[in-house]
Amino acid sequence: MTSTKLSLEEIYKLAYDSLTKNGCDDYNAQTVATTVTHAERDGSVSHGLFRIPGYISSLKSKKVKGNARPKIKLLTQNVVQVDGDYGFAPTSIKVGIPKLVEVCNKHGVGVLTIKNTHHFAALWHETESLAEKNLIGIACTAYKPSVAPAGAKKPLFGTNPISFAWPRKNKTPIVYDMATSTMAMGEVQVAARDGHKVPMGTGLNKNGEKTDNPSEIANGGVLLTFGDYKGSAIAMMIELLAAGLVGDLFSFEAKDEDNNDGGPARGGEFIIALSPDLIAGENWNEHAESFFNKMKSLDGVRLPGERRHKNRLNNSTRNINSDLVKKIKSL
Repeated sequence: MTSTKLSLEEIYKLAYDSLTKNGCDDYNAQTVATTVTHAERDGSVSHGLFRIPGYISSLKSKKVKGNARPKIKLLTQNVVQVDGDYGFAPTSIKVGIPKLVEVCNKHGVGVLTIKNTHHFAALWHETESLAEKNLIGIACTAYKPSVAPAGAKKPLFGTNPISFAWPRKNKTPIVYDMATSTMAMGEVQVAARDGHKVPMGTGLNKNGEKTDNPSEIANGGVLLTFGDYKGSAIAMMIELLAAGLVGDLFSFEAKDEDNNDGGPARGGEFIIALSPDLIAGENWNEHAESFFNKMKSLDGVRLPGERRHKNRLNNSTRNINSDLVKKIKSL
């Protein structure tokens, strides 16, 4: 694989220009380009520029509104709803998170439900933004079927990621963002593009056989859940929270509705924020830090989010797949 060195400013400009030249207004393009740039900055390449062709496909097909204006509604004193106006999820998140922070700081617990959006990004953006406000964040979303429930060989779940972030005073937060499948589909697609194998058991080929060939999984095959029935149960929970509770599409419904343009399908997102100041009281941070120190005392332990935060300190250029850069420029 040949790569092209791009600065973070050049990554942002490439994303922004491609979006605005294909139907995105400035308001939406800024938000999505920032999300993409942050992913590349932190080394989350499967959710960075890799996603731009899909974003553009959904703009060209008119599935996604490039001029969406999400609207906020307070359902209860604790529950905020954002109707995404059929735009990209990062714009709805930008609108909804400040109100969620306000609600949580007042009541200790806040819920944000987002519907009528198209989600294509990582989830750590929203949970980490909550942790940076000294709140605990949990987020999950469903997607089109690509994952078989435990015991099955046909897909029903999306990769159904879940993210968790814990704030740390004067330190970067603890953050994880993981698919409930063995791997995120974007990671499988990147492996296929770059000619890498994936661990055996990541998924099945079209004949229902386990394979380490990512192309066989991504093209006619199916991913498996992590931990067999345990991951399957968590994936089911996410379907119910992000679709059943939010009032948006389950993964199988998203598939039925989607136009298969290669961009993100419509769906919802469920986010909950918790205030340790109001719930745990004083010294919650010191108590948690003693736990983290105990973890770090064990050889080989790395706290979730440390790798990304270390990458973030690097302000040098990033190596971007050259064919991807050419493709985006051509769009």
